[in-house]
Amino acid sequence: MSDYRERKALIGGGAVVWTRTAGAGPQRVLPDGCTDLIWSGTGPDGELIVAGPDTRAHLASGPPGTRAMGLRFAPGAGPAVLGVPAHELRDLRVPLAALWPDAEVRRLAERIAERIAERNTGRAAERLAGWETAPGRVLEEAALGRLRTAEPPDPVLAAIVAGASRGTGVAGIAAAVGLGERQLHRRSLAAFGYGAKTLGRVLRLNRALDLARTGVRFAEVAATAGYADQAHLAREVRTLTGVPLSRLLAAPGG
Repeated sequence: MSDYRERKALIGGGAVVWTRTAGAGPQRVLPDGCTDLIWSGTGPDGELIVAGPDTRAHLASGPPGTRAMGLRFAPGAGPAVLGVPAHELRDLRVPLAALWPDAEVRRLAERIAERIAERNTGRAAERLAGWETAPGRVLEEAALGRLRTAEPPDPVLAAIVAGASRGTGVAGIAAAVGLGERQLHRRSLAAFGYGAKTLGRVLRLNRALDLARTGVRFAEVAATAGYADQAHLAREVRTLTGVPLSRLLAAPGG
C-alpha cells in the first residue's frame, strides 16, 4: 500500500508539501486544479518534474518503495513560479529542465542530493525525518526565490476560485470580477489551465470526495456538493476519475 502525507508549505498561499512512497500498482492522482513541482526518487540521482493541472485522473506508476515529494501550488499560483501559462502544462508531466535553465535545475538537484546525504548519516528515525523534510524545504526555497522576482498575481484569481468553489456560473463569475466572458476564459486558461467552468467541476469533485470519505451517503453528498442529483454525481466522478465513486473510495488510500 502506498503511503501519502502532506503539510502546509512555508511559502503560504494555500501551497502544501507532500510525500509519497509508492505501493504496488499505479496510484490514481485525481484532478484538483493545482500544479506540482516534484522530486522523484527514480533513477540513481532522482529527477525533477512538473505536473500540470489535470482535467482527468492520472495514473502515477513506479517500483514499490519509490519515494517522491512535491510542492503543490494552490489553483492559479503555479505559473508565477514555473514561468509558463498553466494551459501549456494541462494534463502533462514534463521535466523541470524543459521550463527552467539547465544550470538552475542542476543546482536545485544538487542541493536536494546534499540535504538527503546529510540526513542519511543519522540514525534510522532521523534519516526518515530528513528525507521527509530535506527535498521539500529545498523546493520551497526555490519557489520563494522565483516568487521574489515574479510579476504580482492577477488580482481577480482569488475571486474566480471563490466563485467556482461556490458553483457560480461563468456569467456570474465574469460579472463579479468585472470581465467579459472571453476575458475571463483567457485569464483562467493562463492561471488554472482551463476555463472557470472546468475549474468549478474539478473543485466540486474534490468537495464531494471529501464528504464521501467521511461516510456521508452518496445522495447527501450530491445535494451538499452542488450536483443535480446522485446520478449527476456518479457521471461526473466517472468522467473525471475514470472509475465509479464506490470503487474510488474502496481503493487503497481512497
